[in-house]
Amino acid sequence: MKICMDIQAAIAQRAGVGRYTKSLVEHLAPQAGSDELSLFYFDFKRQGMPFSIPGAVQRAVHWCPGRYAQYAWKTFGWPPFDLFAGPADIYHFPNFIRPPLRRGKSVVTIHDVSFLRFPETTEARNLKYLKTWINLTVQNADAIIAVSEFVRREICELLPASPQKVFAVASGLDPHLARPSDDAIEETRRRLSLDRPYLLTVGTVEPRKNIPFLIDVFDRLDEFDGDLVVAGMKGWKFEPVFERIRQSPKAARIRHLDFVTENDLPALYAGAELFVFPSRYEGFGFTPLEAMACGTPVMASAEGSLPEVLGEAALIVPDLDVELWVVSLNGLLRDNAHRDTLRQKGLQQIRRYSWSETARQTWEIYRRL
Repeated sequence: MKICMDIQAAIAQRAGVGRYTKSLVEHLAPQAGSDELSLFYFDFKRQGMPFSIPGAVQRAVHWCPGRYAQYAWKTFGWPPFDLFAGPADIYHFPNFIRPPLRRGKSVVTIHDVSFLRFPETTEARNLKYLKTWINLTVQNADAIIAVSEFVRREICELLPASPQKVFAVASGLDPHLARPSDDAIEETRRRLSLDRPYLLTVGTVEPRKNIPFLIDVFDRLDEFDGDLVVAGMKGWKFEPVFERIRQSPKAARIRHLDFVTENDLPALYAGAELFVFPSRYEGFGFTPLEAMACGTPVMASAEGSLPEVLGEAALIVPDLDVELWVVSLNGLLRDNAHRDTLRQKGLQQIRRYSWSETARQTWEIYRRL
């Protein structure tokens, strides 16, 4: 059996989808056995694939820019993907949409349907693209992978997908992510000028992350003598976030770190008093799990998949109410024993999320098809 995986999102390093794609293929290849895993991407500028996957076959198209193919798919529904990628038994598209195909079975990963639940939070051009093609995708795909049980239910409720072909396969967590040494934490904090205690949130700066709400909470948090650190690159519709920071009476104590390297992230997580995540909607929720892996207690909203993914290892606040969050946050900051309990539960919770297990379940779907 030959599997062709579209890895363009990983090549383009598209936030969560790119990370999902790269991590999945790294763990799919060792489980291929006698099957063949082919990794397809466009490389018109001949820059080469920035990561290596032993045991997988690479297939790059150099004669056509990927954006031209994407434009043709979106505009005309042509040419078929397999004209570029070559023949395969199964094609896996990990970035929401299935392009046109002439042959083979198809698997699509859908990470969330926030563009249907909260369309106002989605970038306008991406919203139009997703809403135009998502129904055709779920109708034509032979299997759909949802990254959580929550997303599986959302797909079955909001899209014309047969429940029998929608499978919940949880994403994994980097097994090497852990609390670094105290010296490494101090060095990173010194280099990033984080010389005061801080609350931390991490994620692309976009509406779903609900950062203005978190600033409302922080403004009323009188008992915490420290800073709020917002770490994440600018995504879309981010202007109101920075306007809200400027309006805050504590603006001097709110730090935005635009880009944090993968090497610095563990120390940034570990140095925080708490990781605070008031997201309005998450299909999975990588960053609170990463904070747990680094030994940082987590407080999160009850929105989307977060109660499912974080379980009892986080303080889940049932409503997005500013006063409730202020009271809950103050209480957790005062309660050392509760924070220690959350740290221990967090280290247990992350064991549930393994990329090897994600890959194993994904192969089961391929073979079922």
